[in-house]
Amino acid sequence: MDGRAGFDASNNKRNLYTVVVVTLGLLCILQAVLNISLRLAFDGDESKRKLNTIDDYTHQGWLYFNQSVYYISSVENSWQDSRDDCLQRGADLIIVNSKEEHEFTRLFRQSSWIGLTDTETEGTWKWVDGTLLRQSFWFAGEPNSYQGKNEDCGHTKFFAHENSWNDVECAKNNFWICEKTMAS
Repeated sequence: MDGRAGFDASNNKRNLYTVVVVTLGLLCILQAVLNISLRLAFDGDESKRKLNTIDDYTHQGWLYFNQSVYYISSVENSWQDSRDDCLQRGADLIIVNSKEEHEFTRLFRQSSWIGLTDTETEGTWKWVDGTLLRQSFWFAGEPNSYQGKNEDCGHTKFFAHENSWNDVECAKNNFWICEKTMAS
């Protein structure tokens, strides 16, 4: 009888151990499923929120292109006043990051301010976010500070040509393009 009692006790311990291991295993699987479900739900909510934001902007007349929304002005203003308007809208003058974005600006077929200036240092063109100009789309012979004028602001002008940028005096009135990047 003592042998059988020892066997039963050992068997009970083994059964208890099996139950504990299986329970912990099931809890781990359940935790993994919950983590994945919550992650998917969060990503879905984030995507919906982003789509709602884009929808809000497009209903206000903004255009969506390549992870950004763009406001195209219908009036003309100086470069600084145009930039101030963009900032009031929670955006800034457009920073052209690619050939595709440049082609997008040409679609509007009007002279428009872009977020490019060399007011800090003549000949050193910077975007409104402070980054140096790396890829440019200047029209032939531009920038040139024509006839010694203080042409420190960039705009699209020669939109019929592949390279359409021009430098011009910042006080000149132009339409403008605001850009707001939609965080991904």
